[in-house]
Amino acid sequence: MSQRNLIIITKIILFYSIFFVGLKLFVVFSGGWPIPNLLIALPFFILAIISGIMVKKENYSWFFVAVGAAVIILMRIYETQWVYWLQQQVGS
Repeated sequence: MSQRNLIIITKIILFYSIFFVGLKLFVVFSGGWPIPNLLIALPFFILAIISGIMVKKENYSWFFVAVGAAVIILMRIYETQWVYWLQQQVGS
């Protein structure tokens, strides 16, 4: 794959991560469970910071794209189950 595709996918991960963190903050401020939702948003917050630095420095990595894509896919598949499990562990 080309360098252009690497740049585009990294930016998609950046924007998706920012959107997801914003979405989880909205859920928390709308009355959702705060601890599980904030913990679920943490990997995306980290992805957003790393991808933001990569875009700013114009230093891209296929390894980061693979890890970012895996995190996004796994979170989309298991998000609901993990939120309920976390609420059972820490909630009242």
